[in-house]
Amino acid sequence: MNATALAVALCLASAVAYAAAAVAQERLARAAVARSAGALLGSGAWWWSAGLNAGAALLHAAALRYGPLTLVQPLGALTLVAAVPLGARGAGRRVAATEWRGTLATVAGLGLLLLPASGPAPDDTLTLAEALAVSGATAAAIVLLTVRRDVRSGLRHATASGLASAVASALTQTVAVAGGRGGALLSVRVVAVALLVVVFAVGGMLLSQRAYRGGLGAPLAVVNLANPLAAAAIGMVLLGERIQGGAVGLLLAVGGALAATRGVLLLTRTSPSPTPTPAPAAAPAPAAAPAAGSGAVPGPVSAAAPVSRVAA
Repeated sequence: MNATALAVALCLASAVAYAAAAVAQERLARAAVARSAGALLGSGAWWWSAGLNAGAALLHAAALRYGPLTLVQPLGALTLVAAVPLGARGAGRRVAATEWRGTLATVAGLGLLLLPASGPAPDDTLTLAEALAVSGATAAAIVLLTVRRDVRSGLRHATASGLASAVASALTQTVAVAGGRGGALLSVRVVAVALLVVVFAVGGMLLSQRAYRGGLGAPLAVVNLANPLAAAAIGMVLLGERIQGGAVGLLLAVGGALAATRGVLLLTRTSPSPTPTPAPAAAPAPAAAPAAGSGAVPGPVSAAAPVSRVAA
């Protein structure tokens, strides 16, 4: 098995693990709406989702060891293919036709983006200065995306999660490649970048869990769209990766971006089933007015009357 095939196989395994983690995170996010988020932090379900994310991240890091960033990141869209049916199964419902169309459009679009953006990189690691610059710019973008709270905050949190995951992947590639070279594992650059990987990986997981409070399909699609686009930008600007095919490759990339955007919009239209709310208690019927001509005069109501009826 050559390096590219091994990278693809590791990406497939990572996508399945990320899908299972996303479904678990969505359940936690829904539970956090009704309960305190702090009460769920550290619970068995939280650790299960964190473990799945960690396992998927390790598989992803191994894939980055054998394949370029612009190849590995778009394959993460397979997470969406697995997560949408898994989420529907966990909710006890069928996948809606709109969800299937949105999922397929998103994955097809990312596939078109993958074709021209899979060129090898002449330099597959970031310098320490580049890693710090990318980290600072991404942190600022995340703050800007998440500072407001409104009806679109879930999609903005999903975008921030995708950015954080893309940066974590770029930094992971630097750790995996540079750390594998003789004597470089404990260098200042590798250790510092490894710490940044932990920060962005954990931050991306927490941001995605916040995004999933409004459902799984649309936020996960946004994560899988923002992630490879940001990673491709890092790969082409800082790592020397390039778009192949000239004008044809550029047209494929534009068409893929439009198709993926269409898929995200379709998934945005699919809202989760509303949580049933208990019916309000029926108001007590008003006391009947005395019949005309009966001569009865309503007297004052004793406060002890309800108590005496209960006692009887």
